[in-house]
Amino acid sequence: MTIPMQTDILIIGTGVSGLFAALHIPEQYRVLMLTKSDVESSDSFLAQGGICMLKSPEDYPCYFEDTLRAGHFENDPRSVEIMLRSSPKVIEELIEYGVEFARGDAGELLFTREGAHSAPRILYHEDITGKEITSKLLSKVREKKNVTILEYTTMLDILEQDHVCLGGAAVQADGTFLRILAQNTILACGGIGGLYENSTNFPHLTGDALAVCLKHHIPLKDVDYVQIHPTTLYSQKPGRRFLISESVRGEGAVLYDKNHQRFVNELLPRDALSKAIFQQMQKDSTPFVWLSMEHIPMETILGHFPNIYRVCLEEGYDVTRECIPVVPAQHYFMGGIRVDEHSKTDMERLYAVGETSCNGVHGANRLASNSLLESLVFAERAACAIMKTIGQPGEVPEIAGEPVTMTEGLPEEILADYRTQVLEEIERMRILREQRNHHETEYGSPAADGTAGGYLQ
Repeated sequence: MTIPMQTDILIIGTGVSGLFAALHIPEQYRVLMLTKSDVESSDSFLAQGGICMLKSPEDYPCYFEDTLRAGHFENDPRSVEIMLRSSPKVIEELIEYGVEFARGDAGELLFTREGAHSAPRILYHEDITGKEITSKLLSKVREKKNVTILEYTTMLDILEQDHVCLGGAAVQADGTFLRILAQNTILACGGIGGLYENSTNFPHLTGDALAVCLKHHIPLKDVDYVQIHPTTLYSQKPGRRFLISESVRGEGAVLYDKNHQRFVNELLPRDALSKAIFQQMQKDSTPFVWLSMEHIPMETILGHFPNIYRVCLEEGYDVTRECIPVVPAQHYFMGGIRVDEHSKTDMERLYAVGETSCNGVHGANRLASNSLLESLVFAERAACAIMKTIGQPGEVPEIAGEPVTMTEGLPEEILADYRTQVLEEIERMRILREQRNHHETEYGSPAADGTAGGYLQ
C-alpha cells in the first residue's frame, strides 16, 4: 500500500542537524521528519567530548589554524570561517533552548581541551554532551505544532523531475510505502558506521543518502575520507564499540604498550594517533593498547566522565584503579554529499546537512568536537536559505507528469544495494586519490586528464 503525503519541508533524519533545521522553520510551514529507527538512535546522542566555540576574537587565528592543520589543509577556508564566526550565536541559542554546559563556581562556562587543539575551547556536559544537546533540541521540536516526526521510517529515494527535488519515497516498519511531495527536502541522514564491522556509530546508519545521490547524479565529495577514532573500549562482543572520549586524553590520560611503557603523544590528530596505535599493536602482536587515567584526579573522572566510568565498570574495569584496553574504530565521515556554504546540493530544492554532507569544513581529518558545531551552523543556514525561496505554506510543487524515482525491488534489496554502492564508491575514490597522489609525487602536478588525480568530486 502506498500513502500519498504532502508537506512544505521534508527532513530525513532527527539528529542535531535535522532538529536544528526544523527549529528554524517558521510555524506556518509544515515540516515532516523521518527517522530510520527511533528518535534517540542518532549518533548525535552518542557524542561525548563536547562542542567547540570561538571564545574570543583573539582565539580565531589559532582555532582556524588548528582546524586546517588537523584537516591536512584540505579544508574549505570559507566554510571554516563561517563555522567559527557563527559559533558564539549557536552556543547562545543552545543555552536558550535549555542546554546545560559545565560551569565554574562563578557561573562562567568551563572549557576543556582535546587532541590537536592549541587551547581549551570545548564546552561540555559531563561526558554526554551530545545527549544533552540533542535531547533538549528534540524536546523543543516536539513542542512545535507544525512538525511531525515519523519513527522507523526509511527513505528509499527522492522524487525528482528535471533535476529538481520534489520530495521523497519511504517505507515504514509495517511495509507501508509513503510518497511525499515537498517544496524542499533536507537530507540529514547521518554517517556510514553501519558499513563497518567495528564502529562507534549506530548500525542502521549506512549512507543511504549517498547512494540515492549517486543514482540521481548529484555530486559527492571526499567519500574516501573516513575517520578512525583512536580510542574505543576493546571488546570481543559484537556490535557498536563504546567510545572513550578524546577529552579523557585532553585531561591527561596516557597510552601504554603491552609493557606499560608510554609510546606516543596522546594529543596528536586522530589519524596520526590511530596510525601510531595500529603500529604499536602490530609491533606488540596485541589486539589493543592500554589507556591509563592514573594522572587524572578521581573527582575529575567522576565529575567529567561519569558515563565512561560507569560503562567501563560494567565491563569489569575500574578506571580509577587500572588501565583499560582500547582500539581504534571507524568513527566519523568527513566526506559526503557535496554542498555549498548554504548546504545546498547540486539539485534544486535539495539540501544536505550534518555528517551526510560535505561542505569542506573538516578536510581530510576532523578536528575534535567540530562535528556538533558544524552540523548546527550549516543546518541553520539550510533553513534560512530555504526560507528565502520557498513558496506559500501548503503550496503544491508544480509537476508535469510523474516525478522520477530510481528504485526498484523490495526495500531490503534496495538498502542492501545501497550499502554495496557506497562501499564501492569509497573504494573507487580511494584508488583515484592514490593515483593522483602518486602522479603529483612523480611529476609535481595533478593529472590534467581528470582520471588519475584531477579534481576529485
